[in-house]
Amino acid sequence: MKHGFSLLYSFALLISDFVALTAAFTLAYIVRVKIDDRPLLDPITSGEYIAVIAVLLVFWVLIYAQLGLYKPSTYENRFREFYLLLIGSVIGILFLIGAEYVLNRAIFPARLVTVYGFIFAFLYTLLFRTIARAIKRTLYRYDIGINSVLIVGSSNITQEFVKGLSRKHSGNKLLGVVGDKRLKIDGLADSMRYSSLTEAVDALGSNNITSIVQTELFANDERNDEILAFAQQNHISYRFIPGNSRLFFGNIDVELYENIPTISVNQTALTGWGRTAKRLFDLVFGTLLLIVSLPFMALIWSILTIFDGGDAVYKQTRLSRYNTKIGLFKFRTHKHTYNGLTPEEAFAKMGKPELAKEYRDNGDQIENDPRISRPGNFLRKTSLDELPQLFNVVRGDISLVGPRPLIPEELKSYGKKSVILSVKPGITGLAVISGRRDIPFEERRKLDMYYAQNWTFRMDVVILLKTIVMVLRGVGAR
Repeated sequence: MKHGFSLLYSFALLISDFVALTAAFTLAYIVRVKIDDRPLLDPITSGEYIAVIAVLLVFWVLIYAQLGLYKPSTYENRFREFYLLLIGSVIGILFLIGAEYVLNRAIFPARLVTVYGFIFAFLYTLLFRTIARAIKRTLYRYDIGINSVLIVGSSNITQEFVKGLSRKHSGNKLLGVVGDKRLKIDGLADSMRYSSLTEAVDALGSNNITSIVQTELFANDERNDEILAFAQQNHISYRFIPGNSRLFFGNIDVELYENIPTISVNQTALTGWGRTAKRLFDLVFGTLLLIVSLPFMALIWSILTIFDGGDAVYKQTRLSRYNTKIGLFKFRTHKHTYNGLTPEEAFAKMGKPELAKEYRDNGDQIENDPRISRPGNFLRKTSLDELPQLFNVVRGDISLVGPRPLIPEELKSYGKKSVILSVKPGITGLAVISGRRDIPFEERRKLDMYYAQNWTFRMDVVILLKTIVMVLRGVGAR
């Protein structure tokens, strides 16, 4: 069976979750009833407790299923899985508490059992799924459960897709590419190039293909029908990637327009209630973070003022939503001598004008930048230089999460700025969690565009969690 491994893995996760939940509530009972000698609300025996809980936990697993925790799109994305496990655990414990009320009988011998159960349930399911993921990756090394992909098409996106399939532990193996052999594809042997689907099937065998990805819509409809029909007849997974990559940057819906199926690419979701919800989130959590950060900002301000002189905080002119100019606050990381100067002016002042070209050629960064002070290096490495931007968040200039604030000068060289300027910029964003300055400028802008037109509240939460992890690890900082 071509897709048996994915189905088997989903079923294994389901069983694993049920075992993890049962173990969690068993441990919760032991900790509160057997170890803690305080009086109980209801003297429920372990047998009665386990019997009822085991039945109710079946519904907990169904809640997980309803949230999509057994879909590949979820369990292949660790942060999405983490988020949904947390949401599912909250809903699950509320269900158990509600069941006790509806059944009109005591299920838990003490209130703390529900608290321990919730904590252990989330941790155990997360642990068991981590182990399952490690086992799956081990099986991939032995070619067990690998998804064998045949690409059909010679569009520009074919190269990107071939590169993506080469990632380790992806669970995918590229069988070959069907299309114009004149298209140069890096890292692809000539023996993996086929001029037609028939030639590829004859060489590979239909039973060895588990997935077909079409990256080009041919002018000949019969040729397109042949590919889709072959996939359906042989029970092969089929996906189509539009050659126009701009389609990816938006919320895509398939809807009837004058009784004709059409693909609708919508504008950013950050309008109406989405914009209101995001602003409330920024205001509440931005204020809380600002209050917590004030003592640290006061300390940093004192150190910069005493040891380096000059203004500790400065404003950068940046562009916010609808091309509005704002003053973005940051702690000064440059030496006072070079503060306020352009890179060209600063490097010329220190007698090293050649560094200006290296700085620009390297994407506006340079190793061991001589303009940066010793405290500034620490602030940049830990991202503490951006703490004053919390004032901008509370004021409404920027958001906690969003695209990188554009420099006015970038408008002259960047042709797709209108999409990014449709939303507020943020302190962190997709580009930050994807590698900060370790990825090319154009790739960072693509990620910003994707965020602008595909925003969800859940995406913001995931980006914030990933940012915290990256800051603690010092990943990608400059």
